[in-house]
Amino acid sequence: MVSMKDGKQTPNSRRTSQGKSKEEKLSKQLDEKLYFSESSSESEDEEESTDRRHESNADLPSEYWQIQKLVKYLKGGNQTATIIALVAMRDFNLQLETCQLAIRDVGGLEVLINLLETNELKCQIGSLKILKDISTNLQIRKTIVDLGGLQTMVKILNSSNKELKCLAAETISHVARFRRARRTVRQYGGIQQLVCLLNCGDVLKAPDFLIDVARAGALALWSCSKSTKNKIAIKNAGGIPLLAKLLKSNNENMLIPVVGTLQECAQEPTYRSAIRTEGMVEDLVFNLKKENAELQRHCASAIFKCAEDKETRDLVRQYGGLEPLATLLGNTDKKDLLVAVTGAVWKCAISEENVLVFQELKAIEQLVVLLNNQPEEVLINVVGALGECAKIPINRAAIRKANGISPMVGLLTGTNQQLLVNVTKAVGKCAMEQENMAIVDRLDGVRLLWSLLKNPNPEVQSSAAWAICPCIENAKDAGEMVRSFVGGLELIVSLLKSEETEVLASVCAAIANIAKDEENLAVITDHGVVPMLAKLTHTSDDRLRHHLAEAIARCCTWGNNRVAFGQAGAVAPLVDYLNSKNSDVHRATAKALFQLSRDPKNCIAMHESLVVESLVKMVGSKDDVLQEAAAGSLANIRKLALANEKAKYH
Repeated sequence: MVSMKDGKQTPNSRRTSQGKSKEEKLSKQLDEKLYFSESSSESEDEEESTDRRHESNADLPSEYWQIQKLVKYLKGGNQTATIIALVAMRDFNLQLETCQLAIRDVGGLEVLINLLETNELKCQIGSLKILKDISTNLQIRKTIVDLGGLQTMVKILNSSNKELKCLAAETISHVARFRRARRTVRQYGGIQQLVCLLNCGDVLKAPDFLIDVARAGALALWSCSKSTKNKIAIKNAGGIPLLAKLLKSNNENMLIPVVGTLQECAQEPTYRSAIRTEGMVEDLVFNLKKENAELQRHCASAIFKCAEDKETRDLVRQYGGLEPLATLLGNTDKKDLLVAVTGAVWKCAISEENVLVFQELKAIEQLVVLLNNQPEEVLINVVGALGECAKIPINRAAIRKANGISPMVGLLTGTNQQLLVNVTKAVGKCAMEQENMAIVDRLDGVRLLWSLLKNPNPEVQSSAAWAICPCIENAKDAGEMVRSFVGGLELIVSLLKSEETEVLASVCAAIANIAKDEENLAVITDHGVVPMLAKLTHTSDDRLRHHLAEAIARCCTWGNNRVAFGQAGAVAPLVDYLNSKNSDVHRATAKALFQLSRDPKNCIAMHESLVVESLVKMVGSKDDVLQEAAAGSLANIRKLALANEKAKYH
């Protein structure tokens, strides 16, 4: 007999006393009612009642009512009747929402979960098979959690029966697709139990039943790994080396959840490091070359995330992973795969050595083709990859020859923030070549970049400002072009109020380029650029220091600006920049100090800040620009000193 908690199903002593013949008769009646319910001996009143329900629920098919009858047998039957009802229920298509909701609506989930706590193996297995199928439904997943079903399934993971453990793990993999469920699995010790399922010894020699258990465990961990805390729990439970062993399997059904779990966990730096040190990069590349599109997608996604680290990018190249990635760029009909592959290409292209390989593989031309008629997820990665490739001059020409400039400029009108960040970077890199810049200008690309300075996203603002710099440098009449943007100069000066260091650095770089034109320099001076730049001089960020000093050096060449910088207290903080270890900061600062030293009061302030010793050292630099600027500053300080000496004696 099947014993169930909460009084939902209890032993029936009268049935027991009547013996086996009565039990067989009941089973036969159940079969008849199940398969021939339309011609069964139900009363006319019952039929009318059923008909009325159909009239009021005209959209519900007959399967809905048949399944509800089966659930009633589950509630009141003995062990044999329960097993028969479970088997009969599985004859329906439980993937259909109608069938799933029929079980839920009549209280069937409570019965199925209660059956898991019996000692009857067949009832447990039958119940789990049904729960596994119907838990693809979101509402049913939530109800299972509400009823405490996950806790029971976690307990079953300790069972000695392999089939039962498999079914429990697979059902958990379906249920744990929302946050509360994943948390429940962890809180009741499920992560540790699931990791234990992965241990099947030598994966190449393990028997099939152990492989099935390990695969089920990997499926459940894959769902659970979408939680950051669960990622940590998997690692602490010793999951990484076990996943590494399973990654060497030849079984693609096993590999998919294993790689799926790894690519999910690879968002964490500790996992990326472990994937590299455990030798998994080679296996990911190996499996990337297989013909299974889903496996390829997860391998490419794992590489996408892991290739944030230079060591991994190098390993992907060394193990021959760039070639299959370039080949897979042609799978334009498989969007999910294309997202993962273009992402992997983007991150791998951060290393110049990898870009050189992509050049040989004609990947740049393939990427340009993908700039058209693709979803945003693909476009983000494609323009990201092109931006990295465009760091090498020859590739800027390759992008132009493949007609890639126009579609990239067209993407500047989009709204996706990450896409805007990547495309502005790519356009900026391409604009470093004059022929490309001419196309960008003709397509009104510079105006579009300038308009992105108004974007509320600081990352978009900074990437747009960086892109504007090469555009100004390579435009035929940069001064006139900049003046043509109504309100453009006022806008860029106003960004000096930003609290984001990267925005400030990029805007200072743009101002340094704008200030090359005297007329534009006069306009930004009127907009208060001098006090705003002076206010930023107390920064300790070397990237900002570099571009800020460049901007100050340029702005000093107009009117009374060098005096104004001194009055705003910019001299002493700039002198402190010479203590930086960054050579770019030294060069820019020396240029700024040289311009400032043309004002006597600034010379006095520099001298009082003990600048002479630092400048003397820099006069001996091998950097001609630094050497000349340092010498010029010293000369101006010396001239003032001599003038003071002369004044004393005359």
